Amino acid sequence: MELIRKEENILLAYRNIKKNKGSHTKGVDGKTITYLSGLHPEELVTMVRNKLDNYFPQRVRRVEIPKLDGRTRPLGIPTIKDRLVQQCILQVLEPVCEAKFFKHSYGFRPLRSAKHAIARAYFLAQVAHLHYVVDIDIKGFFDNIDHGKLLKQLWTLGIEDKSLLRVISKMLKAEIDGIGVPAKGTPQGGILSPLLANVVLNELDWWIASQWERHPTRDTYQPGKKDGSMSSMYYALKKTRLKEVYIVRYADDFKIFCRHHNHAKRIFAAVQKWLLERLSLEISPEKSKITNLRKGYSEFLGIKMKVRPKGKMIGKDSKKDRFVATSHLADKARSKILHEVRRHTKLMQKPVANEGHVFVNDYNAYVMGIHGYYCCATLCSKDFSEIAFRSRSALKNRLTPRRRKPKEPLPAYIEKRYGKSRRIRFVYDKPLLPISYVRHVKCFQFKEQSIFVEEDRQFVHAKQKAVSAETLRHLLTHPVQGRSVEYNDNRISLFVGQYGRCFITGELLAAWQVHCHHKKPKSLGGGDEYKNLVIVEKDIHRLIHATSEATIAACLQLLNLKSSQLMKVNRLREQAHLAPIL
Repeated sequence: MELIRKEENILLAYRNIKKNKGSHTKGVDGKTITYLSGLHPEELVTMVRNKLDNYFPQRVRRVEIPKLDGRTRPLGIPTIKDRLVQQCILQVLEPVCEAKFFKHSYGFRPLRSAKHAIARAYFLAQVAHLHYVVDIDIKGFFDNIDHGKLLKQLWTLGIEDKSLLRVISKMLKAEIDGIGVPAKGTPQGGILSPLLANVVLNELDWWIASQWERHPTRDTYQPGKKDGSMSSMYYALKKTRLKEVYIVRYADDFKIFCRHHNHAKRIFAAVQKWLLERLSLEISPEKSKITNLRKGYSEFLGIKMKVRPKGKMIGKDSKKDRFVATSHLADKARSKILHEVRRHTKLMQKPVANEGHVFVNDYNAYVMGIHGYYCCATLCSKDFSEIAFRSRSALKNRLTPRRRKPKEPLPAYIEKRYGKSRRIRFVYDKPLLPISYVRHVKCFQFKEQSIFVEEDRQFVHAKQKAVSAETLRHLLTHPVQGRSVEYNDNRISLFVGQYGRCFITGELLAAWQVHCHHKKPKSLGGGDEYKNLVIVEKDIHRLIHATSEATIAACLQLLNLKSSQLMKVNRLREQAHLAPIL
């Protein structure tokens, strides 16, 4: 608990919560991140520590999210204070649990993504030739987690602080608004819920792995020098009667790959029994099945995959067919994308308050997002072309009267990805991205890294070359006294966003030179939000606020600004209702 109560941990928790869109969602008390942003760092730290001393969670607000099939998904929204406490706990628990998690679990883990899970599935189907897939759907997983079993699993993983376990137990039993105190389950929407879900199913991962990948052997085998695989051990295991099985899991969505149909039937029955006896979880018979990838598709994380013959094998198996993995967008994903495209089209047709360009930007962001995710499907171009064909008439009929010739060239990020397309159209002077213009991008398996290991952390941080680590550390450990926690947090974000340079002069700034200027002063109603702040040099800041002619003349003589730089200063002075400098 001492680590959770540390000031650095609490301030980092605020920073991590603030960048989450869900931070603006209200709990039962009606408060959002705005409430926390107005507190001073000392007040925020004291509030969290007092809450942990005698922790009692507030009620959880229940929200029903509609699905395309007409059903709803229940979400539990804790209050912003409880979310902050959960984030503080998460930052301490995660490094401990990460060290114990199985390597082929990819959901809600640092540096891992759904594409890594999909790449692993491709590898097992195409390279390892495992063509029988066991699909198991756990019925109401998040709503049926056994609280007592979960706390025991946390203890087994090394979380032996009883005061912390008591806090987690109270979180699990927080009253749900309109329903009451839950006897089991963890609310979807809680910050700790994804980690706790991984803790529950981590036992399943290791049990499946013990059947083959991590089966105990009498002899000691060393990993291969090139790929780190245990091929020599697997070769020895194939001489036994063990069943070759591999698991790939993303949260509660997992697949088990087998070489033979008989093995798949056995592992299906074994997993069903194991889940019921060990975790008190039932499977959905309608959604759970065994799929032969040579004959049918298996859906996983929004795509559907199978294998198709392509030539012959090489080597001693040269008479056998060679199979390659092929994949499409899942049917549900295609229906959802088509529905969203039509919804965005209607919004662009009749914009509110003449803000058509805003809805065009929203549409473009959506198109780039789905292209960025679904490009891992090998036949994504064909699928998106069909979606474009089905939505073409709606786009043409609704938006043709609003087409206007562009006044400016394409932005660089659009030119880079879509500049060669002939299907770009312009609506409200903005480019409308073609949904059919996408191609398959190969996804790679996860390279074993952890942000909680010093060597790996250095590799990750090497990508951040904007400012030096020493300067950042100084700004973190020396907040501006008397300012809000939002101000000090945005001060660091802005410094990195401006590459450590002054907004006016463009010169690199040392830590002691950093001044954070409010574009709209607080006396005129301005706040500490990111868009109202800018990083400038000390003397520039003095010049922006100067009203005395002598002070202005002294600053101009000292800084020797160019005309373009002086124009920037005058724009900032105008926003502060000060006369421009001539």
